[in-house]
Formats: sequence, structure tokens, C-alpha cells
Amino acid sequence: MGLGKDYSGQNCTFARTLEILGERWTLLVIRDAFYGVRRFGDFLAHLDAPRAVLADRLDTLVTAGVLAKQRYQESPPRDEYVLTDAGVELWPVLFQLTAWGNRHLDSPRSLRVFRHLDCGGLLAGFVRCDACGRTVEAADTQVEPGPGTTFPRSDRVSVALREPHRLLQPLQLA
Repeated sequence: MGLGKDYSGQNCTFARTLEILGERWTLLVIRDAFYGVRRFGDFLAHLDAPRAVLADRLDTLVTAGVLAKQRYQESPPRDEYVLTDAGVELWPVLFQLTAWGNRHLDSPRSLRVFRHLDCGGLLAGFVRCDACGRTVEAADTQVEPGPGTTFPRSDRVSVALREPHRLLQPLQLA
């Protein structure tokens, strides 16, 4: 008997949430949306996800109200994907997953650090600024390379992520 595709036998909000967020690539799509990636081709180049899988994940996130599709060009029609308010609410979850990985995985350094734009402090547990003690929203956060980090990838998203920038703002892609 094969694995089921959903958690229909579960009467649990967590299980229903996993149906939307638990597929491979999904959280990386959301992470990139926080970084400012908006266009299908840029998600594709940065994630190296199969095209059909990426299209499915984007459609699922739009249907679930995590991302919204916005037209940026009429002819030929082209759309961008932006986080909705519901998507932005995932910021503490993504930050905590990153913080957990920094504490428990092999790498002794963080590839990216998150800084509170108001005071310059670094974010620590539960998206709290280590300098002023405030809880920091995604829109008030700057992401930047961690100390001594090298980035071997050369796609235009990876290159843009070498520079500090505010979360949720479109990346300045070359």
C-alpha cells in the first residue's frame, strides 16, 4: 500500500497546515518570497526545483492564500508572486526553523543573518532583537550574508542575495 497524498484521516489543524506547507520545495519558495523573489523564472533559477513542481507549489500557495499573483506585464501576460498577509504571518516560523538549523546542524556559522533595521541589532530566538529586545516584523528586518560566508552559486538571485537588503522588498536583480 502506497503513501497517501494527504492527511484526510486526521482531524487536526497541524495536519491540514502540512497539506499546504509540508511538500518539498514549499518552504523554500516562501523563504525566497521573503527575500524578494517574485517571478517564476527567478524562483526556478534559484531553487533548481523541477518546473512542474515549482508551478504546482506556487499554485497551491496562491490557492491557500499564502501568495497572491499580480500581473506586472500585459502583453505577453506575466505575473509575479507576492506574500499575502497570511504569508507574512509565516515569518516567525521561517525564522525559528533557520535558528534551529543554526543551533543543531553541522555548520558552525549562519549563511545569513537577520538584522533589526531600527537599531541594527541581530535577531535572536522568537524574532526578538538582541539589542533592543523588541519582537521584529519581517518588514523591519534586513537579511545579509553571515560573517565569512561564501556563495558559490551564480544565478542572479544568489548574486543579489550577497548584498544586505530589507525583507519583502523586490530584489534588485541584474
